[in-house]
Amino acid sequence: MTPAPTQRYARVLSIAGSDSGGGAGIQADLKTFAALGCYGMTAITALTAQNTVGVTGIHGVPPDFLKAQIQAVVEDIGVDAVKLGMLHAPEVVEVVAWAIDRYQLKNVVLDPVMIATSGDRLIAAETVQVLVRELFPRAVVVTPNLDEAALLVGHAIGGIDALDGAADELLALGAKAVLLKGGHLPGDEVVDVLLERNGARKRLASQRIASRNLHGTGCTLSSAIAAHLALGLALPEAVERARTYILGAMSAGANVQVGAGHGPLNHGFAPVPTHRLPLSAG
Repeated sequence: MTPAPTQRYARVLSIAGSDSGGGAGIQADLKTFAALGCYGMTAITALTAQNTVGVTGIHGVPPDFLKAQIQAVVEDIGVDAVKLGMLHAPEVVEVVAWAIDRYQLKNVVLDPVMIATSGDRLIAAETVQVLVRELFPRAVVVTPNLDEAALLVGHAIGGIDALDGAADELLALGAKAVLLKGGHLPGDEVVDVLLERNGARKRLASQRIASRNLHGTGCTLSSAIAAHLALGLALPEAVERARTYILGAMSAGANVQVGAGHGPLNHGFAPVPTHRLPLSAG
């Protein structure tokens, strides 16, 4: 007789676009979840024809089919955390907002994917307003990079001294917490700012890693935060551990060539076994 199960995995759902080159999007998310010991699931919002050089095509998934993917996963397997990536159209955003409310999804990490590492725009302009209105209040944290933050607040962010003010502006858009990533600023030090609704503010600094292989860094960081939230960590610790993971992945992939452009991180540089939680947990 098969014994009754007593354990389950930490479950993380990525609702995002597919990167055919494997460095970002759904593919980076699944690699990150696995490397951090979580069970990854997906609901694909769009297919991209993409490599290390750029994006040559985007094919959106019909909203009804996106909804079906989410329903299939949540109603059978269950979800401990959610990572939101490329949501390219207003009706896609609305399906995601519906799902968060319908299933009371928790630990939602919103990476407002708007511009690829190659500079290609990945989101329609009319979608930005819907994204802010529908998903900022529903996410536990929003993780824009400098370019995305500038698009959201309507002005350029001039330097490290401007990060705090920009984080305040992003929080005012309705977010519960903001992790503003300062990696696009010049200098030997990379500074990110984590600002929470309760006023807690933390600067996270690290030495810049010289690498051409930075494709998928935003996807990977947000996925790592979601994975750590699924494992029960509080947001500040989840962000710190995710940052430690991505710095290791960047460093381990810096001297590897994949393609002619911006290559991927080394997501599997230090994998851990899949975590098992008591079946009664969650």
